[in-house]
Amino acid sequence: MAETYPVIPILIVDDEEEILRSVAMVLAMAGINNVVTCRDSREVEPILLRQSFSAVTLDLSMPHVSGRELLVHLMRNYPDIPVIVVTASNQLETAVDCMKSGAFDYLLKPVDKTRLVTSVRHAVESWEIRNENSRLREYLLSDRIENPDAFSAIMTQSGAMRSIFKYVEAVAGTALPVLITGETGVGKELLARAIHSVSARKGEFVPVNLAGLDDTLFSDTLFGHVKGAFTGAAADREGVIRRASGGTLFLDEIGDLSVESQIKLLRLLQEREYYPLGTDRARSTDARFVFATNQDLKTASESGQFRKDLFYRLRSHHIHIPPLHERKEDIPLLAEHFLEKAAREIGKGKPKTPKELHSLLRSYSFPGNIRELEGMIFDAVVRHDSGSLSLSHFREVIPENTADVRARRELSLEDGELFTRMDILPTVEQFVQMLIDEAIRRSGGNQTAAAAMLGMDRTTLNKRLKRH
Repeated sequence: MAETYPVIPILIVDDEEEILRSVAMVLAMAGINNVVTCRDSREVEPILLRQSFSAVTLDLSMPHVSGRELLVHLMRNYPDIPVIVVTASNQLETAVDCMKSGAFDYLLKPVDKTRLVTSVRHAVESWEIRNENSRLREYLLSDRIENPDAFSAIMTQSGAMRSIFKYVEAVAGTALPVLITGETGVGKELLARAIHSVSARKGEFVPVNLAGLDDTLFSDTLFGHVKGAFTGAAADREGVIRRASGGTLFLDEIGDLSVESQIKLLRLLQEREYYPLGTDRARSTDARFVFATNQDLKTASESGQFRKDLFYRLRSHHIHIPPLHERKEDIPLLAEHFLEKAAREIGKGKPKTPKELHSLLRSYSFPGNIRELEGMIFDAVVRHDSGSLSLSHFREVIPENTADVRARRELSLEDGELFTRMDILPTVEQFVQMLIDEAIRRSGGNQTAAAAMLGMDRTTLNKRLKRH
């Protein structure tokens, strides 16, 4: 079953029944199937009082109440609804007056079908963005998550992640694209699934990884093909866009897309139409698009590697998931979750957690993020025999990596920022001791974790502590 689009209907006002049917049919063929028609301009106000609309198309020349009068009335009393004026009058003065009065667009009869569909889509998008901004303010002022079950797969107690959940609830209900960015392993697909769940779409969630797809594979995967389209095409193939009808299409690694494929994707997002390989018959789609990448698309668009127009179209809504090292409060929660999951899947009892484990894990930067933590936990459980979980499996990875390249890259001493407030510089020995004291404080007295923070082994740290 096709999804209703847009969620909030469009009102078509014209005194000619034939035009009403024609406009409704053109829009329906483009996937815009939620419309209300009105022949009598006197009925517009009662209709608007009964229900909400995301756009209005308005004929200027009508008996009883003229389109111009209605336009002024709508702009005064319903300023949030975009109004598209449709008229047979090809006079510049009329067009200017309408635009000055607040019309969203001005179309001449007979209306070009493509122009009509494009104008209506833009009007609906404009209304959705304005409506979402209002809802977003309400959500952010509230501390309540309305759909906690939708986010149950994302283990977190981070305030930053909670803000993301609230943002998702504010924007999930519309058809506008969402771009999710973040480092590898932070959980971008899990968040995409949450967006689909909150949106309550009836169709499937269809994930596709675009990495390594050339333009031909991209087109065949998304659009599908008809029998005989190319050598080896022995039967029709349904593309993933068709599978995602009424649902959500999640395209991961969008930054790897070739320029040729970027052009095709841009047209798909603009027109909501595509052509299966081997046919010139367009198909429309009502799928919601969610994209993800670990690349900096803004920089890529500025360098010409990624189309700017596509970049701005993708990020109608942009969600950036912070890396694990920026939300270390989640590490103990995730570690315990993965311990239970690993024990269950491997068929072992959950091992006891040594009290030093969480401090040791918090000292590490996790360049592979949650995926790396999960792999580390699973490996330790596989090798575990009995009693408490051995820390040796973690120390094999953590000590040699806790130079913490990322943190040290961010800590720049070139400008002497660390010492600007010091009138007298500490001696080397004093400075080293200050570092040790701070590491001990941050690790809660755990020498193993403190040594990991400082990039030294535990024995060396222990000797320094004894000496002081």
